[in-house]
Amino acid sequence: MAELDTSQGGGKKKGKKHGAKKMSTRVDLTPMVDLGFLLITFFMLTTTFSKPQTMEINMPVKDKESKEEGQAVKASKALTILLGADNKVYYYVGIENPELLVTDFSKTGIRSVLNEKNRTVKDLVVVIKATKDAKYKNVVDVLDEMAITDVKRYALVDITDFDLELIQKVNVQ
Repeated sequence: MAELDTSQGGGKKKGKKHGAKKMSTRVDLTPMVDLGFLLITFFMLTTTFSKPQTMEINMPVKDKESKEEGQAVKASKALTILLGADNKVYYYVGIENPELLVTDFSKTGIRSVLNEKNRTVKDLVVVIKATKDAKYKNVVDVLDEMAITDVKRYALVDITDFDLELIQKVNVQ
């Protein structure tokens, strides 16, 4: 049992009269310790920990029997986003003779492009391709933009030599 002894010990002091002996006071600390452990246990059991927020991505199932590349998409409904070095975002619409445009990650950049295309094109499909010079943060930012602009269909695809040539042509000019 825990207790606190508050008695004043010591011998006689000079110049003082010997008065009535003080009784020692004993305070039992056991209930306070029990209460402390009960409170700690209560808060540990009732606390909910914050769960990290993640974006759910549905990955395609690998089917060994099917050699099909995927669903065919009309060129007019496809928007291709290329992630380059120095946080640059290149994009073009369609497949044949694309006009490569450059933007950034600001509100007036890729977000406004996605909002405009999502409004004007029904069933928009966005193809995201990252160069070797692109940062991982750029990929995450583009995926965040897909969620913000409510684009339902998008895919992460390996970049092609054709796309790299388009980027080189724009950088040379």
